[in-house]
Amino acid sequence: MTFSPPPSTLAFLPAAAALDLARSPHTPAADLSLLAQHADNAVREAVARHPNTPPEVLGVLAERYPAAVLTNPALTLLRLAQPGLLGLWPAESVARLAALPQAPAWVQDAALRHEGLPPRLALAARSDLSETRIRNLACAADWQLREAMARRRDLPASLAEMLAGDDDYDVRKAVAAREALPETLSARLAADSHAFVRAVVARRMDLPLSAMLMLAADEDYDVQAAVARRGDLPRGVREALSTSDHPGVRAAALQAWQVPSGWLQRAEADADPEVRAALARRPQLPTEAAERLAQDPADLVRRALLERDDLSDAAILHLLASPEQDIRLHVASAEGLSAAVLEALAQDSDPTIRTVLCVRPDLPAGLLEHLSADPVAEVRRGAALSADPGDALLMRLLADPHPGVRRAAALHPRLPAAACLPLAGDPDAGVRLALAGRDDLPPLLRARLQADPDEQVRLEAGG
Repeated sequence: MTFSPPPSTLAFLPAAAALDLARSPHTPAADLSLLAQHADNAVREAVARHPNTPPEVLGVLAERYPAAVLTNPALTLLRLAQPGLLGLWPAESVARLAALPQAPAWVQDAALRHEGLPPRLALAARSDLSETRIRNLACAADWQLREAMARRRDLPASLAEMLAGDDDYDVRKAVAAREALPETLSARLAADSHAFVRAVVARRMDLPLSAMLMLAADEDYDVQAAVARRGDLPRGVREALSTSDHPGVRAAALQAWQVPSGWLQRAEADADPEVRAALARRPQLPTEAAERLAQDPADLVRRALLERDDLSDAAILHLLASPEQDIRLHVASAEGLSAAVLEALAQDSDPTIRTVLCVRPDLPAGLLEHLSADPVAEVRRGAALSADPGDALLMRLLADPHPGVRRAAALHPRLPAAACLPLAGDPDAGVRLALAGRDDLPPLLRARLQADPDEQVRLEAGG
């Protein structure tokens, strides 16, 4: 006779016992419903595979365990007994089932008929759709489905033509972004009523010159900006866009793969920081220009320089003069800093930056020594957290007047053995607690901490 725990306790059974019950062929549906709420992942997955699990429970479990539900031996019988079964299940669950590569045709059909959008979107994302299903989804009422079809590489040309005239601009945008697009459709979309669609067309590598020129004179600045990034424009058109009265267009012109050297000088003197920031991101920016931009009054420009890995020491030192903490923190966390930059960071007025500096593995010993005597305890604690402070420096930090510094030092993996005994008598219970939690304590010292006046210290030491 098999023992069955009271129903109210099934969801809280130990994982091993719950798993045995979830795998037993004799477990009734009511018990499986309770086990479906168990905290253990393996238990819930076993319930998803069990043929006695009620269909409504399978519908919930399918969101997390679609493959298990799909292989449930009772699923075929359940759907024969109730043809609209999946239509009653949550949309997300059916979507997960329809997205499985092994999902059979009947699951795909159920996803197509489901009133929720997620199952149909999951179906639309499948690579093995038949042309009939593609046509059905391309004519769907939901624009998201038509957009998904417009992105498909296997979309028939007739449907691309139809979707290019769709009422929704997101659908037309998807058509405009297709890798292969007849020139007639490119021209049609280049004259689209929505600027977002025209901007997508403006980025096409195969854009006809006539469409390019038309879009360069577009009334919308975002469209002009999309054209301005191109390197295949006539010289006069490029020059006109680079001197546009809109800063976004001028900035976009600087993002072309190659630009005349005169543009760089002009951009550096541009009144708008957006243009100067675009210059700061350009590859092969002259060193002198980068150093001047590092002193730019606009933080947008200086932040753009943080994306570079070729800044000179002079440019980095200029950035360290920025009033914005995040700029200096970014520099303090960067790799490959020179000794001069590290020295400047050690003198930063912000203790958070000096603390970050402490844990750098490439920090010279002299700078760590300097920071270990910092007037701010947080910085000294950072020194105690450094990977290799050395015995002498660590011993000094163990005698620091601030208990937080001593606690950090007491946790250091390279704590000198000579420091353990004095720490066991530290007036701060937190220091003694840090010491008691170490695995390398001598037996006599552990015994002393097991008799500590503080209960938490005794417990930490195993007392």
